[in-house]
Amino acid sequence: MTKQTFIKGAMILLAAGIINRLLGFVPRIALPRIIGAEGVGLYQLSYPFLTVMLTVITGGIPLAITKWTAEAVSRGDSTRVKQIFRTAMGLTIVLAIVMTAALLLFAKWITTHLLTDSRVYQTFLVMTPLMLIIGVSSVYRGYFQGMQNMIPSAASQIIETVIRIIGSLTFASLLLPRGIEWAAAGAMLGVVAGEIGALAVLLWTYAKERGKSKSAPKHESDDLPEENTPVLRRLLGLSIPVTGSRMVGSLSYLLESILTARSLAAAGIATGVATAQYGALQGMIIPLLLLPTALTFSLASSLVPSLSEAAAKGDKASIHIRMHQSMRLALVAGAPFVVVMWLFAEPICRLLYNQADIAPMLQLIAPIGIFIYLQAPLQAALQALNKPGTALMNTFIGAAVKLVLIVMLASKPELGIYGALIAINVNIVLVTVLHGISVLRFIGFHMQVLDFVKVGAAMIVMGAAARWMMNTQPLSLEWINLMLACMISGILYLLLMVWMKIIDRYDIARIPVLGQWFK
Repeated sequence: MTKQTFIKGAMILLAAGIINRLLGFVPRIALPRIIGAEGVGLYQLSYPFLTVMLTVITGGIPLAITKWTAEAVSRGDSTRVKQIFRTAMGLTIVLAIVMTAALLLFAKWITTHLLTDSRVYQTFLVMTPLMLIIGVSSVYRGYFQGMQNMIPSAASQIIETVIRIIGSLTFASLLLPRGIEWAAAGAMLGVVAGEIGALAVLLWTYAKERGKSKSAPKHESDDLPEENTPVLRRLLGLSIPVTGSRMVGSLSYLLESILTARSLAAAGIATGVATAQYGALQGMIIPLLLLPTALTFSLASSLVPSLSEAAAKGDKASIHIRMHQSMRLALVAGAPFVVVMWLFAEPICRLLYNQADIAPMLQLIAPIGIFIYLQAPLQAALQALNKPGTALMNTFIGAAVKLVLIVMLASKPELGIYGALIAINVNIVLVTVLHGISVLRFIGFHMQVLDFVKVGAAMIVMGAAARWMMNTQPLSLEWINLMLACMISGILYLLLMVWMKIIDRYDIARIPVLGQWFK
């Protein structure tokens, strides 16, 4: 099986992530125009419960597969790799069936009693197949990433996105005459179709790779005591702490949706309006902020097997090098997005969603984006270094603070949805800072202050150039002026990064296709 280096693997996932994010904005832009903010709200209200269920199934198992497979491969133990995969698949399928049955059994009660809008019931029913489909796909992705082959994951993500876009928009349009609740369910049906397509790609790739590896020599490694531990026991030992950490985040997301809806009701906001506001926040504003996480996700996915392999060999120098690479790339790539979203929140929301009134939400959360982009590599490092309990505690503290602040702030009529947004901002900053302190304590790694100063200076120059171009309005169409301002100021930012030696031609040379011109 093809094995990639840390940076090459990250760049493969990055390329797929960028394609997915860009394609993913097609339904983000088109769906609100088809079913409105209220329909998007119904669509988004179902996600917190889906996230909780999927966390139980896929929260820690794929990461455990990735980590343990990478360690086994480094020892040449192909027999253990197969045992890990088969055990994980069996456990995942059992959990998926149980969770699907629970969701079907309690769907009516959940939508009637826990949520403030019972119209989400149809979407609940449509999303139930996702438990098994995503669960099985996650095992295959964990296996391929543990083998340090990121291509299958990248290809499946792209296929999933394309099918989801076509399916969501088509089904939502076809079902809209039956009512907005059915249109939202149609959008979810497109998600199901996309995940089926992704699973098909992974199954095909696995079958092809398995056929190639049948003639490969097998090795058994018995020199380490943990290798003699029963597979299921160690798999659970690796995955349960990570699942617990992610469960805190998933339950936090679920409680956030419930408490936000109830707090907005307490502030005197009507149910339909509250659903529309929640839909705007979670379905329009947050996805914009998460656009650069295509990079941080790829870095985190590649970081786990790379750090796990380095830690297994006791190679502290490689651990620090990988951490510095991932954190620096996350900072450099995320910073210009923060500038653009903060400066041009109103034209972005007007051009993308035809809703300029939601721009203040984007402007309020945009500066916090830099903490989101740095959080993923830090959390991946804690998990790869066998410190998932620390990540769990940090996430729990942040979630508790966020939920308390939502109840306190979102219930105030003068704040409303902005109270929930402030609580989310505090949570993001707090968890990122706690993760950074933990990584510093365990391995002594920290970002150089000078890097932040240089990137901050480049952001100021970029912002000034972008604002000047928008103010001069060289062309008649606003969207062309916006793209021109972003592109030219972005090039200026990149040149400043090179000039200040934050990045060099060797970093660019690692980028697939484009990099060959810089070697």
